[in-house]
Amino acid sequence: MNESQHLSSQFDEDLSGLRTHVLQMGGMVETQISAAIEAYSSGEVSSVKHIVETDRKVNDLEKAIDDDCAHLIARRQPAASDLRLVFGITKIVTDLERAGDEAKKIAKGVRRIYEAGQMPSQYGIGVRHIAEAALGMLRHALDSFARLDPQLAEEVIRADADVDTEFKSIMRQLITHMMEDPRTITTSIDIIWIARAVERIGDHAKNIAEHVVFIVEGRDIRHQDKESKA
Repeated sequence: MNESQHLSSQFDEDLSGLRTHVLQMGGMVETQISAAIEAYSSGEVSSVKHIVETDRKVNDLEKAIDDDCAHLIARRQPAASDLRLVFGITKIVTDLERAGDEAKKIAKGVRRIYEAGQMPSQYGIGVRHIAEAALGMLRHALDSFARLDPQLAEEVIRADADVDTEFKSIMRQLITHMMEDPRTITTSIDIIWIARAVERIGDHAKNIAEHVVFIVEGRDIRHQDKESKA
C-alpha cells in the first residue's frame, strides 16, 4: 500500500468512526426519550435523575464529535460528498443534543406532576401516543443516517405533519380542561410543556432526516414547506 492509499484508508476509518459515534449518541438520546415516556405512564420518577445524568453524557459526546469533525477537516481537507458528510454530522449531533434536552424537560415535568399527587392519565390525553410517534421518527431518522437512505429520510419528514396535528389536538383538549375546571390548570400546563417537548423531538428528527438528504444528494430542503406557504 502506498502513502496515498494509506491516507485514503485512514480517512475512511476516521469517517466510519465519526458515524459510529453519532449513532452511539443517537442511541443514548433514544434511551433518554424512552425512559421519559415510560416515567410519564408509570409514575416512576426515580428514573428522572438517570435521564438528567445521561443528558450530561450526551452533551460531552456532542462536544467530542464536533472536535473530531474540526480536526478531520483541518487534517484531511475533505471535498464534495465527504465534506457534506462531516458538515452534516455537526448538524445532526446538534439536533440530537437538543432532542436530549427535550427528554430532560419531559422527565422534569413528569416529576412535578407526580410529586403534586396528580396522574396524567386522568386527563385522557394522548401524550404517550404522540411521544411514541416522535420516538419512532427519531429512530427512523438515525436509521436513514446509518444507511444513508434519503427515501427513508423523506418518510420521516412527511411523518412530522401527523405529530404536529396531534400536538394541536392535545392543546385544544387541555385548554378545554382548564376552562371547565380551573383546579386542573397547574397540571394541564405541565402536560402542555411535556407535549410541546415531544413535538420538538419530532422537529429534531425531521431536521436530522433533512441533513441526511443533504449529505446524500446535496439538496438543502430545509424550510421548503414554510417557503411554499408564504
